[in-house]
Amino acid sequence: MTIEPILAASPAIQIHVWAALGALMLGAAQFTTRRGSTLHRSLGWVWIVLIAAVALSSLFIHQIRMVGLWSPIHLLTVTTTVTLVYAIYAARARNHRGHGIALASIYVTGLIGAGAFTLMPGRILHQVLFGG
Repeated sequence: MTIEPILAASPAIQIHVWAALGALMLGAAQFTTRRGSTLHRSLGWVWIVLIAAVALSSLFIHQIRMVGLWSPIHLLTVTTTVTLVYAIYAARARNHRGHGIALASIYVTGLIGAGAFTLMPGRILHQVLFGG
């Protein structure tokens, strides 16, 4: 295992990977904090910034092109951004259920689901974890 493939990648990919890994770990920890606590809110804002960085950086990653520069995975960028905005709105409106569902869906689909895709042969994280 080596992080060399990440370090050799473009800045957009490096930002994307490190922000996603941070969001994956912080999100897992966030599920254990008491909802509504100062810690939960503080970590939540950090998580939102990390997810926003993942979404923004994805706009500059074009290794798979199907329609011009874009691929179906870029639809996840749009979905994530809309869901993130809704989650913030829901929290401010005290719609805790909507807030939780929105953020859990980003965690599951955006981090775990899309993250699993990055482990396929030929992808950078596959090279990191399994070599070649």
